[in-house]
Amino acid sequence: MCLSLALPSAAARAAPVGKPVILVYGDSLSAGYGIPVEQGWVNLLSLRLRQSGYGLQIVNASVSGETTTGGLARLPRALAAHDPRYVIIELGANDGLRGLPLATTRSNLDAMIALVAKQGRHVLLLGMRMPPNYGERYAGGYADIFAQLARHHHVALVPFLLAGVADRPALMQRDGLHPNEHGQPILLDNVWAKLRPLLHEHSH
Repeated sequence: MCLSLALPSAAARAAPVGKPVILVYGDSLSAGYGIPVEQGWVNLLSLRLRQSGYGLQIVNASVSGETTTGGLARLPRALAAHDPRYVIIELGANDGLRGLPLATTRSNLDAMIALVAKQGRHVLLLGMRMPPNYGERYAGGYADIFAQLARHHHVALVPFLLAGVADRPALMQRDGLHPNEHGQPILLDNVWAKLRPLLHEHSH
Protein backbone atom coordinates (compact mmCIF):
# COMPACT_ATOMS: atom_id res chain seq x y z
CA MET A 1 0.00 0.00 0.00
CA CYS A 2 3.02 2.25 0.03
CA LEU A 3 2.46 5.15 -2.33
CA SER A 4 6.14 5.98 -2.76
CA LEU A 5 8.79 3.69 -4.16
CA ALA A 6 7.84 0.77 -6.36
CA LEU A 7 10.72 -1.56 -5.70
CA PRO A 8 10.45 -5.33 -6.16
CA SER A 9 10.77 -7.48 -3.10
CA ALA A 10 14.15 -9.08 -2.58
CA ALA A 11 12.33 -12.41 -2.58
CA ALA A 12 11.08 -11.88 -6.14
CA ARG A 13 13.44 -14.27 -7.84
CA ALA A 14 13.11 -17.47 -9.77
CA ALA A 15 12.18 -20.45 -7.66
CA PRO A 16 14.44 -23.49 -7.53
CA VAL A 17 13.44 -26.24 -9.91
CA GLY A 18 11.39 -29.03 -8.38
CA LYS A 19 8.70 -28.04 -5.91
CA PRO A 20 5.46 -26.52 -7.23
CA VAL A 21 5.24 -22.77 -6.71
CA ILE A 22 2.81 -20.53 -4.88
CA LEU A 23 3.24 -17.07 -6.37
CA VAL A 24 2.39 -14.21 -4.02
CA TYR A 25 1.52 -11.29 -6.24
CA GLY A 26 0.85 -8.13 -4.27
CA ASP A 27 1.97 -4.75 -3.03
CA SER A 28 3.74 -3.54 0.11
CA LEU A 29 1.38 -5.48 2.36
CA SER A 30 3.00 -8.64 1.01
CA ALA A 31 6.46 -7.23 0.29
CA GLY A 32 7.18 -6.67 3.98
CA TYR A 33 7.19 -2.89 3.93
CA GLY A 34 8.61 -1.36 7.10
CA ILE A 35 9.52 -4.64 8.76
CA PRO A 36 12.25 -7.27 8.35
CA VAL A 37 11.20 -9.44 5.41
CA GLU A 38 11.57 -12.62 7.45
CA GLN A 39 8.85 -11.37 9.81
CA GLY A 40 6.34 -10.72 7.02
CA TRP A 41 3.32 -12.95 6.51
CA VAL A 42 4.67 -14.30 3.23
CA ASN A 43 7.79 -15.66 4.86
CA LEU A 44 5.69 -16.97 7.75
CA LEU A 45 3.55 -18.77 5.18
CA SER A 46 6.63 -20.42 3.73
CA LEU A 47 7.56 -21.65 7.19
CA ARG A 48 4.05 -22.97 7.85
CA LEU A 49 3.97 -24.84 4.56
CA ARG A 50 7.25 -26.52 5.41
CA GLN A 51 6.17 -27.34 8.96
CA SER A 52 2.86 -28.73 7.67
CA GLY A 53 4.59 -31.03 5.22
CA TYR A 54 3.47 -29.37 2.01
CA GLY A 55 5.91 -29.86 -0.86
CA LEU A 56 5.42 -26.32 -2.10
CA GLN A 57 7.61 -23.24 -2.30
CA ILE A 58 6.81 -19.55 -2.15
CA VAL A 59 7.90 -16.96 -4.68
CA ASN A 60 7.14 -13.41 -3.56
CA ALA A 61 6.72 -11.16 -6.58
CA SER A 62 5.15 -8.31 -4.61
CA VAL A 63 6.09 -4.70 -5.35
CA SER A 64 5.60 -1.84 -2.90
CA GLY A 65 3.42 0.87 -4.41
CA GLU A 66 1.92 -1.44 -7.04
CA THR A 67 -1.51 -0.71 -8.47
CA THR A 68 -3.76 -3.14 -10.30
CA THR A 69 -2.77 -1.47 -13.58
CA GLY A 70 0.91 -2.14 -12.93
CA GLY A 71 0.14 -5.62 -11.68
CA LEU A 72 -1.80 -6.54 -14.78
CA ALA A 73 1.01 -5.26 -17.01
CA ARG A 74 3.67 -7.45 -15.42
CA LEU A 75 1.57 -10.54 -14.72
CA PRO A 76 2.26 -12.43 -17.97
CA ARG A 77 6.01 -12.19 -17.39
CA ALA A 78 5.64 -13.30 -13.75
CA LEU A 79 3.60 -16.34 -14.74
CA ALA A 80 6.08 -17.29 -17.43
CA ALA A 81 9.08 -16.81 -15.15
CA HIS A 82 7.80 -18.74 -12.14
CA ASP A 83 5.26 -21.18 -13.60
CA PRO A 84 3.17 -21.24 -10.39
CA ARG A 85 0.54 -23.80 -9.52
CA TYR A 86 -1.19 -21.30 -7.21
CA VAL A 87 -1.36 -17.50 -7.38
CA ILE A 88 -2.28 -15.35 -4.39
CA ILE A 89 -3.44 -11.98 -5.73
CA GLU A 90 -3.15 -9.14 -3.21
CA LEU A 91 -3.61 -5.95 -5.19
CA GLY A 92 -5.98 -2.99 -5.18
CA ALA A 93 -5.08 -1.20 -1.96
CA ASN A 94 -3.10 1.50 -3.75
CA ASP A 95 -5.94 1.98 -6.22
CA GLY A 96 -8.29 2.68 -3.34
CA LEU A 97 -5.93 4.97 -1.45
CA ARG A 98 -5.48 7.04 -4.59
CA GLY A 99 -9.23 7.15 -5.18
CA LEU A 100 -8.91 5.56 -8.61
CA PRO A 101 -12.13 4.65 -10.43
CA LEU A 102 -13.68 1.48 -9.06
CA ALA A 103 -14.39 0.28 -12.58
CA THR A 104 -10.67 0.37 -13.39
CA THR A 105 -9.73 -1.62 -10.30
CA ARG A 106 -12.43 -4.18 -11.00
CA SER A 107 -11.48 -4.52 -14.65
CA ASN A 108 -7.80 -5.02 -13.89
CA LEU A 109 -8.42 -7.61 -11.17
CA ASP A 110 -10.93 -9.36 -13.42
CA ALA A 111 -8.36 -9.59 -16.20
CA MET A 112 -5.67 -10.89 -13.83
CA ILE A 113 -7.88 -13.62 -12.42
CA ALA A 114 -9.01 -14.62 -15.90
CA LEU A 115 -5.44 -14.83 -17.16
CA VAL A 116 -4.32 -17.00 -14.24
CA ALA A 117 -7.35 -19.27 -14.52
CA LYS A 118 -7.01 -19.59 -18.30
CA GLN A 119 -3.55 -21.06 -17.77
CA GLY A 120 -4.94 -23.66 -15.38
CA ARG A 121 -3.52 -22.15 -12.20
CA HIS A 122 -5.47 -21.76 -8.97
CA VAL A 123 -6.28 -18.34 -7.51
CA LEU A 124 -6.66 -17.06 -3.97
CA LEU A 125 -7.90 -13.46 -3.98
CA LEU A 126 -7.13 -11.30 -0.94
CA GLY A 127 -9.79 -8.67 -0.34
CA MET A 128 -9.21 -5.19 1.03
CA ARG A 129 -11.31 -2.38 2.46
CA MET A 130 -10.96 1.37 2.53
CA PRO A 131 -11.11 3.57 5.64
CA PRO A 132 -14.54 5.14 6.25
CA ASN A 133 -13.24 8.62 5.46
CA TYR A 134 -13.31 7.66 1.77
CA GLY A 135 -17.10 7.85 1.90
CA GLU A 136 -19.67 5.10 2.22
CA ARG A 137 -20.35 4.86 -1.49
CA TYR A 138 -16.73 4.50 -2.52
CA ALA A 139 -15.70 2.29 0.40
CA GLY A 140 -18.73 0.05 -0.03
CA GLY A 141 -18.27 -0.26 -3.75
CA TYR A 142 -14.59 -0.97 -3.29
CA ALA A 143 -15.17 -3.82 -0.82
CA ASP A 144 -17.81 -5.32 -3.11
CA ILE A 145 -15.31 -5.69 -5.96
CA PHE A 146 -13.51 -8.59 -4.35
CA ALA A 147 -16.63 -10.53 -3.39
CA GLN A 148 -18.16 -10.03 -6.83
CA LEU A 149 -15.06 -11.21 -8.66
CA ALA A 150 -14.64 -14.23 -6.40
CA ARG A 151 -18.21 -15.29 -7.14
CA HIS A 152 -17.91 -14.60 -10.85
CA HIS A 153 -14.71 -16.58 -11.29
CA HIS A 154 -15.44 -19.18 -8.58
CA VAL A 155 -12.14 -18.52 -6.82
CA ALA A 156 -11.23 -18.61 -3.14
CA LEU A 157 -11.44 -15.31 -1.27
CA VAL A 158 -10.07 -13.85 1.92
CA PRO A 159 -12.74 -11.16 2.47
CA PHE A 160 -10.37 -8.74 4.26
CA LEU A 161 -6.66 -9.43 4.58
CA LEU A 162 -6.27 -7.03 7.51
CA ALA A 163 -9.20 -8.39 9.54
CA GLY A 164 -8.32 -8.37 13.22
CA VAL A 165 -5.38 -6.04 12.59
CA ALA A 166 -6.45 -2.80 10.89
CA ASP A 167 -8.58 -1.69 13.85
CA ARG A 168 -5.88 -2.41 16.45
CA PRO A 169 -3.24 0.37 16.54
CA ALA A 170 -0.81 -1.81 18.49
CA LEU A 171 -0.61 -4.11 15.45
CA MET A 172 -0.12 -1.34 12.90
CA GLN A 173 2.88 0.75 11.89
CA ARG A 174 2.85 4.49 12.54
CA ASP A 175 1.47 5.21 9.07
CA GLY A 176 -1.74 3.43 10.04
CA LEU A 177 -1.69 1.53 6.74
CA HIS A 178 0.80 -1.30 7.19
CA PRO A 179 0.70 -3.99 9.88
CA ASN A 180 3.80 -4.23 12.04
CA GLU A 181 5.61 -7.45 12.89
CA HIS A 182 3.06 -8.25 15.62
CA GLY A 183 0.21 -8.14 13.12
CA GLN A 184 1.85 -10.40 10.55
CA PRO A 185 0.90 -13.73 12.20
CA ILE A 186 -2.75 -12.67 12.08
CA LEU A 187 -2.44 -11.89 8.37
CA LEU A 188 -0.97 -15.34 7.93
CA ASP A 189 -3.89 -16.93 9.75
CA ASN A 190 -6.36 -14.97 7.61
CA VAL A 191 -4.69 -16.26 4.45
CA TRP A 192 -4.15 -19.80 5.74
CA ALA A 193 -7.84 -20.24 6.56
CA LYS A 194 -8.65 -20.01 2.84
CA LEU A 195 -5.42 -21.29 1.33
CA ARG A 196 -5.30 -24.60 3.18
CA PRO A 197 -8.66 -25.85 1.80
CA LEU A 198 -7.55 -24.76 -1.67
CA LEU A 199 -4.31 -26.74 -1.37
CA HIS A 200 -6.21 -29.77 -0.08
CA GLU A 201 -8.73 -29.57 -2.92
CA HIS A 202 -6.07 -29.60 -5.62
CA SER A 203 -3.45 -31.79 -3.99
CA HIS A 204 -4.44 -34.92 -5.89
